Amino acid sequence: MLSYKRADRVREVMLEEISSIIRNELKDPRIGFVTVMDVELPGNLRHANVFISPMGTPEEKEKTVEGIRSATSFIRRQLGQRMKIKFVPEISFKWDHTAEHSDKINRIIHHIKEGENKPPKTGGEE
Repeated sequence: MLSYKRADRVREVMLEEISSIIRNELKDPRIGFVTVMDVELPGNLRHANVFISPMGTPEEKEKTVEGIRSATSFIRRQLGQRMKIKFVPEISFKWDHTAEHSDKINRIIHHIKEGENKPPKTGGEE
């Protein structure tokens, strides 16, 4: 059984390398600015969930995710060349909505704070 320490090291290297590959080697015009947020890797190192956060309009985000998913085999091949492990995990890219949720919460909080200085609304006003 692999140690969790080793799995953590592999996860960290994968995060760095996948970020580098996406940023420097993918030439797909669909792929815009994207951040690799996290890599979820079980102790057996067989399958990795890679959480990405694309930027842009909803359409640009969809195209970015689609472009990255279509480059999965290329990314995995590049990882195999860069990493010193016997088996490169299967990779699944997942859209990480954390940044979007955080932004939405910040806007709500900002709106509430601004509303404190305004008179309360009455009735059905929106």
